[in-house]
Amino acid sequence: MYQSRRTPDVRLMAGFLRDGALHVRLIWRLMTNRRVPTWIKLIPPLAILYVLSPIDLMPDPLLGVGQLDDLAVLLISFKVFVELCPPGLVQRIRDELSGSRPPNPKGDVVDASYRVLNDAGDR
Repeated sequence: MYQSRRTPDVRLMAGFLRDGALHVRLIWRLMTNRRVPTWIKLIPPLAILYVLSPIDLMPDPLLGVGQLDDLAVLLISFKVFVELCPPGLVQRIRDELSGSRPPNPKGDVVDASYRVLNDAGDR
């Protein structure tokens, strides 16, 4: 019996690419934010330096396997970087990127209550 090959789900692939793009934008915004400590900001550049360096855990001439360790180091370092950043900041940036919260250009938020002291209707 002949089984046809299933075509890849375009929506699944589009969602994967969208999530990847959001993650890259999140990392970029965290790297440029002053609230993230400098030692944490060293993690992604060190991972990229590892990928570019000739010293590898698995030699690159081993086709496929040599590139997997580079990919694993990148993904793990990006994950560790996001996990070490301040959680409130990460959530705020994720909300802004997803569109559920408008961006705050100044970064200052005043959470307060108010009352009207001189209302024209109270005469």
